[in-house]
Amino acid sequence: MIDHTPVYAAAARNRLRLADLLDDLTDAQWETPSLCAGWTVRHVAAHLLQHVFIGFGRFVLVALRHRGDTDAAVDHIARRLARHEPAELVALLRAHAHDRVDPPRVGPWGPYADTCIHLRDIARPLGLGTDLPREEWAVLLGYLTSDRVAPALVPAGRLDGLSPAATDVDFRAGDGAPVSGPAEALAMALSGRSAALPDLTGEGVPALRARIAA
Repeated sequence: MIDHTPVYAAAARNRLRLADLLDDLTDAQWETPSLCAGWTVRHVAAHLLQHVFIGFGRFVLVALRHRGDTDAAVDHIARRLARHEPAELVALLRAHAHDRVDPPRVGPWGPYADTCIHLRDIARPLGLGTDLPREEWAVLLGYLTSDRVAPALVPAGRLDGLSPAATDVDFRAGDGAPVSGPAEALAMALSGRSAALPDLTGEGVPALRARIAA
């Protein structure tokens, strides 16, 4: 049996980083568009609490109401949870920072990746430097380039023929056209954030840009 204790611990650290970041925001910053299309910072914060309010069985029911569209179900839930006041969202994020979230199919790696990516989904558009240590981005990149990655994070085919490589930490994957840059930008781009593409270089960047746009 695989011991996921380090993954749970890393996710807990990220939730606490997120709570600290959110706690210092102004009302206007809470309503700033995030890097998640259609979501403000407030929606992203609410989404990170989905596991607190919505169990797997209830999520399936919500998805069925949306004709099996899980993306639509996630969006619906985030918008409902975003009705909570910012201070309550921050308090709940801290109170549940150490929850061991282990969804079917994706396991604890999916929620952990969410905490990494969503931290920067909030910080980047606000021009804030809140970030993970580079070594933690390298760990996430290992997951994002693996065959166990959740399709919602890196859809099948996105990395075909590409070779992602970090320039600030020891990470490289694949043997195709190079896509190079800081680990944070690389992880954000691989998970579909076009805002990070200007930070990357290499022959494979145009293909990655086209796949994200598609």
